[in-house]
Amino acid sequence: MSDNNLKVEGSKVPAEKITNPALKEAIEKMQAENSKENVDAMINQVLEAKFILPARVTQIPAARTENGQTMMTNQTQVQFRLLENNRHEKFFGVFTDIKEMYKWKGNEEANKVVTDFDSLAHMIMDPKSQVLGFVINPFGKSVTFPKPMAISIKQQRDYMRLNENTLRNGAQIKLGEPEEYPIDLMAALINHFSTEPGVNAAFLRLIEQDGQPSYFIVVDFVGDTQKTFADIADVAKPFLDDEIQLSMMPFSMEFARNAVKGIEPFYRKEEE
Repeated sequence: MSDNNLKVEGSKVPAEKITNPALKEAIEKMQAENSKENVDAMINQVLEAKFILPARVTQIPAARTENGQTMMTNQTQVQFRLLENNRHEKFFGVFTDIKEMYKWKGNEEANKVVTDFDSLAHMIMDPKSQVLGFVINPFGKSVTFPKPMAISIKQQRDYMRLNENTLRNGAQIKLGEPEEYPIDLMAALINHFSTEPGVNAAFLRLIEQDGQPSYFIVVDFVGDTQKTFADIADVAKPFLDDEIQLSMMPFSMEFARNAVKGIEPFYRKEEE
């Protein structure tokens, strides 16, 4: 066991009311028959579920100055109990219900933080975090979500929530290469990516959606999808016009990986 100080978005739902019968059934079905259909069904239930995360919540005195006066206040510190394997790798242990949580000895007096997949993935992606994933019901019928898998699912989910600079559902799509590579655009993006430690690589292709051409940027990154794509769009805007626009997709999506198969990235982060 170890502690980890990170911020988690809580829920107003009392922990005692968290039961997740559909998720528990989906886990059992997947473990009985490990088909793609059952795996996808289990993941869909994880995305909809609320989880219980054991923690220690303490109030720490803090001082702040306002209008020349010092005021004492309390700040809430949340320390999460972590699982650690024999390689000293740390994972969040999350639970579908109180009964499962109490299978982990020492949790009887723990605070119960109610969280969800998005918050867990956000914490795992935090640069300050040393956590390598999360385990659902680690002392029961468990399922482990390693960090790369959690990030991939998070990025794909966030991408589908975006309205701008994404591929349109149902559009007739054609992939190819630009007749002339946009050197100025690529130079601006390379300069931008060099200041973004979460970006590992970026690829460029040309894509047509219902006849409308766009530069298609595929980005291999860790971080917030909406912010990453918004920043790219801002950098690219001066180099676009009515004739050609911009579309983007995370490398974690199957379509994106297939689109750049055999293509060299125009940007790759230098190894430290």
